[in-house]
Amino acid sequence: MAEKPKRQVQRLQLDAIKKRMSHVKHKVVIMSGKGGVGKSTVAANLAVVLAEMGRKVGLMDADFHGPSIPKILGVQGIQPQVGPTGIYPVIAERGVRVISIDFFLPSGDSPVIWRGPLKMSAIRQFLSDVEWGELDYLLVDLPPGTGDEPLSVMQLIPGIDGVVIVTAPSDLSQYVVKKAVSMANRVGVRVIGILENMSGFVCPNCGARFNLLGSGGGEKISVDMGVPFLGRIPIDPSISEDTDQGTPFTLNHPDSPATKAFKEIVERIVKAVEGESA
Repeated sequence: MAEKPKRQVQRLQLDAIKKRMSHVKHKVVIMSGKGGVGKSTVAANLAVVLAEMGRKVGLMDADFHGPSIPKILGVQGIQPQVGPTGIYPVIAERGVRVISIDFFLPSGDSPVIWRGPLKMSAIRQFLSDVEWGELDYLLVDLPPGTGDEPLSVMQLIPGIDGVVIVTAPSDLSQYVVKKAVSMANRVGVRVIGILENMSGFVCPNCGARFNLLGSGGGEKISVDMGVPFLGRIPIDPSISEDTDQGTPFTLNHPDSPATKAFKEIVERIVKAVEGESA
């Protein structure tokens, strides 16, 4: 007898998700096949650059076991407000609207020890109960891999525009990230493109370039898998420093080569999603 009420609740949530997402023009998922490629830092800075371009942006942190978006954007520890229409996202730099499980944990050291069903319920709640308002873009930062969270997000969000897949230049990253491309293809979600992070280091003193993690991995995946290549973001020590301080790198260093790369990649994403008129 308990199954019927449970199905009714889930159906009501799906209806609520459709209603919320009808106010979002574009939904883009940021994912990677493996950890350690800087995916969340990339997602946060893509959101800030989009907002600087005049877009209304929301950023949903769906990495429940390692939520880092609030820390990266300097809004860690802020308690979301609850109103008559739902949970209000926390407002970060440039008006980016953020929701993360991190906001609801007792402390920064508290782990999330959940099995799949609890994570699926949380994803549904983030999509249905958060008062996102009118958005041009909702970015969803996924945990690494091709498990429960990526599958649920891709199946639950109606009218999803596609995924941006973050990789590093190494051969190992290529091997694993191809699985993310295959997953998106299998569930019928468009791959907007591959983004190569940590792509070489340029010495500020001599100008020499060092490919510390290999080279060309992202572009090779795009050729092998037949998906667009969005560009490369070079290594910049300031990215790590700004992330630790909770300040978006692209705002702190507007003239750096890495910020220029972020902006060019965002322009390609916007063109792919919005069309030639963007």
